[in-house]
Amino acid sequence: MFHEYLQGSLEALLFAAGEPLTVAQIAGIMQLDKPQVWELLTMLEESYNEENRGLCLRKVAGGYQLCAKPQHYALLKQLERVQEVKLSAAAMETLAIVAFKQPVTRGEMEAIRGVKVDGVVNTLLEYGLICEAGRKEALGRPILYATTDKFLLTFGLNSLKDLPALPDEDSSGPEQISLLDSLKDTDSNIQNDGV
Repeated sequence: MFHEYLQGSLEALLFAAGEPLTVAQIAGIMQLDKPQVWELLTMLEESYNEENRGLCLRKVAGGYQLCAKPQHYALLKQLERVQEVKLSAAAMETLAIVAFKQPVTRGEMEAIRGVKVDGVVNTLLEYGLICEAGRKEALGRPILYATTDKFLLTFGLNSLKDLPALPDEDSSGPEQISLLDSLKDTDSNIQNDGV
């Protein structure tokens, strides 16, 4: 009975947070030990899997979050009132560079892309997908950029280790484009799976 009460409290906490919560955050808020939180998370996940429920427990960005089950995507899509933000090909290319090469400077991004990235980097900063990650120990001390937790959340990744493998350095152009395609595929899967 007590576990059922705590399971309800955990469910309410995850629902109200909206953003993923780590086990340590949950333990601190609920004043429980981490093993107790793991047990509650397991029980909650099992209840969502066994029952015909509309939600699922998803591990993302190093934490846990409640999400709608993929089969309800079409229904929930009807609620959409705000047009979703779409990234341009240039923004996706630059974001892929940051994701795979981070921390990286604007100059390094420009060397890889072959064009200026100022506008694109500003857009990615505005969307919160990348952030400043310090300064490089080089002439002029240029700013280094890295991805954020919002990047992980947006693309449904638990950590950067979940990124697809980079092709060999001597790859030709079409294989390098596959990096962009894999991020696009991940993005479209998230839009379909994790409404």
